[in-house]
Amino acid sequence: MAGAAQSLSDAWYTEAWWLWLLRPAEVLFRMLAAARRCCYRFGLCRTYKPPVPLVVVGNITVGGTGKTPVVIALVEALAALGLRVGVVSRGYGATAKHFPHVLDEHSVLADCGDEPLLIYRRTGCPCVVSPDRVQAVRTLLNLFTVDIVLSDDGLQHYALDRDMEIALLDADARLGNGFCLPAGPLREPPGRLDTVDYVLYRGSDDPDSGVRYDADALVNVHGRPRGSVARAVGGPGQRSCGHWPATTVFYCAGDTGFHAATARISRSSCIHGSRFPRPGRPAYYHDGKGRGKMPRHRRQ
Repeated sequence: MAGAAQSLSDAWYTEAWWLWLLRPAEVLFRMLAAARRCCYRFGLCRTYKPPVPLVVVGNITVGGTGKTPVVIALVEALAALGLRVGVVSRGYGATAKHFPHVLDEHSVLADCGDEPLLIYRRTGCPCVVSPDRVQAVRTLLNLFTVDIVLSDDGLQHYALDRDMEIALLDADARLGNGFCLPAGPLREPPGRLDTVDYVLYRGSDDPDSGVRYDADALVNVHGRPRGSVARAVGGPGQRSCGHWPATTVFYCAGDTGFHAATARISRSSCIHGSRFPRPGRPAYYHDGKGRGKMPRHRRQ
């Protein structure tokens, strides 16, 4: 199943001819997406407007485009201005017994998913996870005093009213073949980008819309950090990239479009990688000399 999904994803970005066979299904998808959005726009479906500003950081493509690092950067920038920030997320892959799940020092990967856990352990800001983002925002506001709420993903979650939308795209992949699902990687037609407030491009050098990532720390999302959650690089659960013991192996969980970005970051951090046997799970280790490769027993 994973191999078939990867093959389909590769076809979207190489403009495989056979995807035209899926165009009838794509037209139906576009119609349903447009009808759904109109229902919210004209009040046929109920929306929730939080009492504080809400910013959605999302995308219109399937797979990762660097939303979570942008959310982290916004949390840290807003906190530096003295604002109290809260974050909500769907928590992809979360298997907590009850939702909404409020992250704390006891939260583990299975409870909330890797991205919310990364945000929480990196920033220490209040984070709430739920498949129902309206429910997540209500819980966040009931339990914490915040000045602004950031939603990690959720551009298509129209039940949640928002004050600002930020869309992320990969500077190289862009919109792939430009088709919507299942013939292409788009969750919504390209014209949706004309309605957001900002479009940012991962990996671009453009001074106005480019976003580049410089790795300054590695955050442990596998186990529980010792002590309280870190708010700065080098605290519990985090470690500067330059202070890893030789031949330390660590795993990076990713999704579609993740490998190229990881390679760029790892080269700038003297961390070298090789693809892990399971798609989307590369592994890296630092050998203390700027060289590295996968241990033999971990290769496929």
